Amino acid sequence: MRVSRLRAVLVRRYAGAGLAALIAVGLTACGGGGGNPAPTVTVTQSSSPSASANTAASGPPAMVAVTTAGALVTLNPATGVVAKTLVPTGVMGDEISVSASGHVYFAVKNGCTSKIEEIPASGGTAAVLALGSLPAVSPDGTKLAYASQPILTQQCASQASSLISSYNLKIRTVSNGTTATLPMISGQGGGLPAPISHLSWANDNDHLAVSVAALQDNEGWGVYLADTRVAQAYLQSPGVTNLPVTGSDSQQSYLREGVYMPNGNLFVSRACCGGFPVNNTSRLMWEVNTSGVLVHQVALGFANLDHTSLDVSPDSNWLLYLAGNDLYVSHGGATPSKLTTGLIAAAWG
Repeated sequence: MRVSRLRAVLVRRYAGAGLAALIAVGLTACGGGGGNPAPTVTVTQSSSPSASANTAASGPPAMVAVTTAGALVTLNPATGVVAKTLVPTGVMGDEISVSASGHVYFAVKNGCTSKIEEIPASGGTAAVLALGSLPAVSPDGTKLAYASQPILTQQCASQASSLISSYNLKIRTVSNGTTATLPMISGQGGGLPAPISHLSWANDNDHLAVSVAALQDNEGWGVYLADTRVAQAYLQSPGVTNLPVTGSDSQQSYLREGVYMPNGNLFVSRACCGGFPVNNTSRLMWEVNTSGVLVHQVALGFANLDHTSLDVSPDSNWLLYLAGNDLYVSHGGATPSKLTTGLIAAAWG
């Protein structure tokens, strides 16, 4: 594919990446919701009812978020109201990450590049760490994964490189800044780039769920599970497996995003259907095992909204995700409820 054609594909996909899923359509055998149903849930009891009851009594954990205006904020987890503004503008979605020690990692757009910064959740001065986006800190706080790739927007596409070598996963040792690079593929290879769209660490601090984005025809979204101890790339490499899509119409469906849960399973946003023109008829919020097999259905989402910025609390009792710009929260298998709106990223903090 010539560079000019590839660039056109990138612009078409990413100039409308947040809009491609906003087409209202009906239901199909994929089993999803239509235009504006209240999300429903297949209830699964907590493995520790007493712990679940205690966390419900004490309320949800702290939250951080990015507003549609680009402000990094903390939220009142009970009401969704902004409690504090940490960074007033320029912060990117769909990923922010908070360490156990209370440091928030986020990306700020810098022209047609972006940089990773860190700030205490209590407030203070942000420190620049590296060039990149989509930061994800490991549960033990020792590693920071992030994407190093072009910003594919209408304004920046003319400057964006179409070379496969421009797409890399970085893993930084927090204590000393040493950084390892995992390219898109090992050695030589062709085809379209597979940009990273979200990152999530497993509880073992070694495995990383890498969500990648589609470039055309809504075909190419996927979640790859990388053992960072042995992987040499984030797509095609020993130590990397593709999380398969299971269930009805699996060949036409795709995983929009996936994050690890503390028990080793994954919380995923499963969409149907791929192809051209874009025709999303369902959004299913599932817990699956590492073979992609359904453990339980968390909710039926909105077919006409993109479901992103998934996160799971460290005790696994609380889930959150964005449906469009609306923040939904679920506790202990209860029906997800809308907490607030006007966001492009959110995370437990």
